[in-house]
Amino acid sequence: MNRTKEAISDVFWQILEEKPYSKITVQNIVERCQVNRNTFYYHFKDIPDLAEYSIKAWTDQVIKNNCEFGSPINCLTPAVQELTKRKTAFIHIYRSSHREAFIRYLNEICSYIVQSYIDWATNKIALSPENKSTVIKVYKCIFVGIVLDWLDAGASYDLLGFCEKVCVSFAGSGKRALLGQEKAAFRGQELCLQ
Repeated sequence: MNRTKEAISDVFWQILEEKPYSKITVQNIVERCQVNRNTFYYHFKDIPDLAEYSIKAWTDQVIKNNCEFGSPINCLTPAVQELTKRKTAFIHIYRSSHREAFIRYLNEICSYIVQSYIDWATNKIALSPENKSTVIKVYKCIFVGIVLDWLDAGASYDLLGFCEKVCVSFAGSGKRALLGQEKAAFRGQELCLQ
């Protein structure tokens, strides 16, 4: 781990909490970090490179610290807490030219969380990879959509509370969908989800 690189990334997150992404300069970062411009450019080629690195490092950390199994909300809570902790920074990234990278890593986090939970929840059930993949993709898209809606709304509602309500509302539906797909496939029938 390179401490200077991490310090620059930490300062980037701090400044991103204070001002929009488009207003952040290398000068802002080096002054706050108390390093020279050459040090910045040794580690990053520009601000977009720093943003990409910072989002990826954040993603890796959330994934590493994530997934206390037992219920879907236990898996989602760490990611939601991290999003909420840096909500202003994420709003600034979401409303910036670097939105695509953020959405790509958000998809990565959500895929990991959902896949890990589905793998754990269905570990004693023989399921086809195709059916399992379908359910994982559906739930990943739901969570990504919730986060994007939250950001579109300016992070103005309780994301964790909303996710808890969604988890309660859909409790057991993923497993039922997986089992239903397997039963329908076994009987040679088409599954019609109602």
